Amino acid sequence: MDTAEAPVILVTGAARRVGAEIARLVHASGARVIVHHRRSAAEAETLAAGLNALRPGSAAVVAGDLAADGEPARVAAAALDCFGRIDGLVNNASSFFPTALGTIDETAWSDLVGSNLKGPLFLSQALAAELTRRAGSIVNIVDIHAERPLKGYLLYCTAKAGLVGLTRALAVELAPAVRVNGVAPGPIVWPEDTQFDAEARAQIVRHTLLQREGAPADIARAVRFLLVDAPYVTGQILAVDGGRSAHL
Repeated sequence: MDTAEAPVILVTGAARRVGAEIARLVHASGARVIVHHRRSAAEAETLAAGLNALRPGSAAVVAGDLAADGEPARVAAAALDCFGRIDGLVNNASSFFPTALGTIDETAWSDLVGSNLKGPLFLSQALAAELTRRAGSIVNIVDIHAERPLKGYLLYCTAKAGLVGLTRALAVELAPAVRVNGVAPGPIVWPEDTQFDAEARAQIVRHTLLQREGAPADIARAVRFLLVDAPYVTGQILAVDGGRSAHL
C-alpha cells in the first residue's frame, strides 16, 4: 500500500511498554502511526524514528496530558495535522497506583480518573466526526479488574469500570459508522515500582489458568484484530488474561 493512502492510527501512551508494542504491530500491518506520549519524549521520538526508518513518512509524535482540561481536543487537532486523517484510535494511556479507601484525594482522582476515563472520553469526542467520516474504529485498553476489583486499588478499578461503560456507550452513540471495543489485559507487564513483590506476582500467575505471564504482543495482536479484522464486532470487551478472570 502507498504510504500516502495507508490508514492512520493514533495510539495514546505509545512511547513505552504495551503502547509501544501496539504501535509497532499496527505499523507492521501497514498503517501509519501517531505515537502519543505525556512525558516520555525521548522514547516516543526514538520509536517514531525507528518506524520511519522502516517506512519513511509513516510515523509521527504528539504530546499532551490527556487528563488536563482542553488537552484531548488539542491532541486530537495535532494528530489530525500529522497526516490529515485519523482512521483508528487506541486509548491506551493510563496511570496505575493503589488508593485504599480513606487515602483517596483530589490529586489521585485527577490522575487516575483523568487518564483512564476523562482522557479517552474527550479524545474520542474530539475525533468522533473524523472517525465517522472514515468508518473508523476505537479500541480502549481496559482491565479485568474493572469488573473484578483489586483490593487496595479502588479508584483505579472504578475508573476502568467507567471506561468499560464508556466503551459500550460509545459503540451505541457512534454506530453504525464507528466500531468501539475494549481489550482487558491480565498479568502482562508489571509496574516499574514495588507495587507487587515477587510473591505477589507468583500468586497472580498461579491463579492464571495458563500459569504464565502474558506479553505486550498478546495485547497488541488483540488490538490489531479489533481494529482491522473484526468488522462485525462492536461494543465488546475482549479479556486477554491467560484465563485469570475466568475464576477470580
